[in-house]
Amino acid sequence: MQEPTITDDLIAAHGLKPDEYQRILDIIGREPTFTELGIFSAMWNEHCSYKSSKKWLRTLPTTGPQVICGPGENAGVVDIGDGQAVVFKMESHNHPSYIEPHQGAATGVGGILRDVFTMGARPIAAMDALSFGRPEHPRTAHLVKGVVEGIGAYGNAFGVPNVGGEVRFHRAYDGNCLVNAFAAGLAQADRIFYSAASGVGMPVVYLGAKTGRDGVGGATMASAEFDDTIEDKRPTVQAGDPFTEKCLLEACLELMQTDAVISIQDMGAAGLTCSAVEMGDKGGLGIRLDLDRVPTRETAMTAYEMMLSESQERMLMVLKPEKEAEARAIFEKWDLDFAIVGQTIAEDRFLILHGNAVKADLPLSKLSSSAPEYDRPWVETPPAAAMPALPRIAPVAALRALIGSPNYAHKSWVWEQYDSQVGGDTIRKPGMGAGVVRVHGTRKALAFTSDVTPRYVKANPVRGGRQAVAEAWRNLVAAGARPLAATDNLNFGNPEKPEIMGQLVGAIKGIGEACIALDMPIVSGNVSLYNETDGQAILPTPTIGAVGLIADLDQLIAGRSGPGDVAVLVGTTAGHMGQSALAAEAWGIEAGDAPPVDLDAERRHGDFLLANRSHFHAATDLSDGGLALAAFEMAEGAGIGIALDSADIPTLFGEDQARYLVACPPANAETLAAHAAAAGVPVAVVGRFGGATVDLGGDRAPLAELSALYRSAFAAAIHGDLPDHA
Repeated sequence: MQEPTITDDLIAAHGLKPDEYQRILDIIGREPTFTELGIFSAMWNEHCSYKSSKKWLRTLPTTGPQVICGPGENAGVVDIGDGQAVVFKMESHNHPSYIEPHQGAATGVGGILRDVFTMGARPIAAMDALSFGRPEHPRTAHLVKGVVEGIGAYGNAFGVPNVGGEVRFHRAYDGNCLVNAFAAGLAQADRIFYSAASGVGMPVVYLGAKTGRDGVGGATMASAEFDDTIEDKRPTVQAGDPFTEKCLLEACLELMQTDAVISIQDMGAAGLTCSAVEMGDKGGLGIRLDLDRVPTRETAMTAYEMMLSESQERMLMVLKPEKEAEARAIFEKWDLDFAIVGQTIAEDRFLILHGNAVKADLPLSKLSSSAPEYDRPWVETPPAAAMPALPRIAPVAALRALIGSPNYAHKSWVWEQYDSQVGGDTIRKPGMGAGVVRVHGTRKALAFTSDVTPRYVKANPVRGGRQAVAEAWRNLVAAGARPLAATDNLNFGNPEKPEIMGQLVGAIKGIGEACIALDMPIVSGNVSLYNETDGQAILPTPTIGAVGLIADLDQLIAGRSGPGDVAVLVGTTAGHMGQSALAAEAWGIEAGDAPPVDLDAERRHGDFLLANRSHFHAATDLSDGGLALAAFEMAEGAGIGIALDSADIPTLFGEDQARYLVACPPANAETLAAHAAAAGVPVAVVGRFGGATVDLGGDRAPLAELSALYRSAFAAAIHGDLPDHA
């Protein structure tokens, strides 16, 4: 088959700028072959190279006594004691999910699971953070249905519990939904597997499913904006098979017990190209591949297609040669492909052979660590418009505006489609705050959360970045967990626009400040840029996935408020209404600054809560919707009423940070207050749980009526096109 002629249009179609193409010519001293152009395109696009964000990602804190492996590998690894480690990461599958929601979301789950078990960990938990356009937008119901079905279909069949996440709706996501997938697994701390190849002449082995044409060019597509050619991109979306992935997991973990693996890498974005290049580059070696040996499920595949295919459920491994027969037997037992497709070489070369012809011969190190790196122009986000005086509203009417919105309605329609109990170790399922999973066979547990408030980040990226980390910290603390570390999924628009780049820079600055103050380093992550359609960017959405440790199940905070419990507010209320959920939902007002984030107070109040967990039944952090929404959710979840003392709207719905609400037996309230005074932590009794009404400073409504609205609003908001699982 004759290869296409390299033209300016072909170069542009591969996402390469003229100066980048010139850089390729300078490196190899000739015009690239079509396959070589595809390889450079895959390795130098934003999705694989982080060329716009590397400069700023280096400023994040990534180390600590608990960190075994920080960013740069397939996933982060954190010590949890007793020779055990938690392995976790969050990654985006935004563009594929907008084009083909079911498969896009499903393969996002599959990819993040492979990132975890590639490191030698058995997955124990998954989460997802989803952002959609307006419920009334013509594509939203289709996207919600497809994405949720895709996540559930893959995770349920694979057998990993989905324990949490978030779902939001905003017009900024009308043309570009976000699907951020998180996975965590358990491993032995001294049996972590890395991707750096070592040794010359070692066999490079292809593992898993066969290669097809699905996903060719997916990484390049994910590094570009959408326009009216979006339907043409459908073939770049991969198709997943969770049953094959389950077999791949078991085969890999079995193989890892044999001391056969030198290095191993998941085939994700850019498939065979990226996995081979990363393994060679990290080990300072070259790689020779013979594509005639690659297992394929389609006929007459070209070298270009095989190198750039993103077919799922595949791994690449460097194997100890004396272990070949043992390794092959394991994969054949699991009915998976096992093929030696190349070897490591001493020279700095990426040599690709196909049909007795050289299809690519490139300096391997120039493809990865020498990829372009940009210091893009950026401008600070200007101060947000002043917060106007809000119209008068009765407290219960304000609460109805929130719980009747799909943003704050009960999300059972979503998470009841996910299996949250598979494995038998889930202690706290979705909808109750941070998810909690027992470390099997021990008294330990891990807590997981995912958080960001995009409208805060848009108004003030530094504060918004701080707040995302602080809210994740509070969610873990409210479950009784000591926060350990975080993973970030940085979703932004086009970084070539200085105002968008300014959002990214500011958010990373805020994230870094909060991670340092709260001893919660970033150990893994993903950057997803160019989330725009026809020039309209998403809200800046730097999602923070965080993990905390509950050293003993006796320390778990998982109770419910009971009749007669007093509602005790931990923290200071100033009534901050800028960028508040109430202003947005009741009147469509998104103005004012994001709330200040006092990181010293966050640390002090969180430490106080953990030290005094025996004095109260239940706890929740305060975030969107402030005191009123937190109190309602706590009461409604327990099936009892709540009476709050104040009728003041800023007091009830303000979104001041570093606050928690706890349900405390009256006999313990005095002791809690005394401990708070000694610790310099402000606390106040703000109400009482019990009865059958929700009473906000004398304005009241039946709990049953509000609960019915809360539990039906999500399905109703998406036009009833989806079945009501609530």
